[in-house]
Amino acid sequence: MNHPHAPRRLVIATRESALALWQAEHVRTRLEALYPSSAIELLGVTTQGDRIVDRPLAAVGGKGLFVKELELAMSEGRADLAVHSLKDVPMELPDEFTLAAIVAREDPRDAFVSNRYAALEGLPAGAIIGTSSLRREAQLRERYPKVKVEPLRGNVNTRLRKLDAGHYDAMILAAAGLKRLGCGDRIRALLEPDDSLPAPGQGALALECRADRNDVIAALSPLSDPGTVLATTAERAFSRALSGSCTTPLAAYAQWEEGRLWIRGYLARRDGTDSLRGEREAEVADGEEAEALGQGLADEFLARGAARLVLTSP
Repeated sequence: MNHPHAPRRLVIATRESALALWQAEHVRTRLEALYPSSAIELLGVTTQGDRIVDRPLAAVGGKGLFVKELELAMSEGRADLAVHSLKDVPMELPDEFTLAAIVAREDPRDAFVSNRYAALEGLPAGAIIGTSSLRREAQLRERYPKVKVEPLRGNVNTRLRKLDAGHYDAMILAAAGLKRLGCGDRIRALLEPDDSLPAPGQGALALECRADRNDVIAALSPLSDPGTVLATTAERAFSRALSGSCTTPLAAYAQWEEGRLWIRGYLARRDGTDSLRGEREAEVADGEEAEALGQGLADEFLARGAARLVLTSP
């Protein structure tokens, strides 16, 4: 029996890095299982974010650099959907597009990777630690002011090669990406949210399509995970309300369990000398309530003087 929303053909736009291709293949496999009679194809796209690898993202336009060319492919009809790491998706989408599904989250934590040291606590003064994230940088500088934090760009395998070549003593990378690429054995320690609060959406995959493609939205909806949707909706609402971007060291992590949603937030100066932390918990049944919880935590931050951190970062 055919599924009522079975499409004849779906083309998935994806970046061509190893991680992006893994993510797109993962979604293709899920869709093929749902719609065995459908043709599910990949369209590789090189984004501006992939081409510019010698400068920090914050200096060249932020995370949207990984999304725009994929959206163009959908606008032109060359692709029906795009697969993104949700943490790379800007907080404000163009009206033409929507997030049709958010897939169940992988491990949202940050990972400590090093060939020489077993944990952050073991790094000596002056040790060089690489990260691509102002969020991670601020939390590192706050907790370990004597280590030297250096910028890090490139895909996961490129970063690991730089570590192996001795350019860094350690790195902080997303655990989800390492695990998805079969590099989980490179993780020396997982950083709990209390020690390194994740980025909004970290570990989750987002499926984007044109807002007017009701057929695609219906076909993708079975891939959405309700708990992940509620948690990341709150995280993104918190970030959106505080103008979160690649130029603001901001973190948000929410957990949904038994009808209750607990969100933690963090905002800081890049050098870690000034920061705000907070949390909220409430019964949440739908996206609107999740949005309100994230917005409420952001309002609390603003009442506590968050504007000083947004205006002075980085």
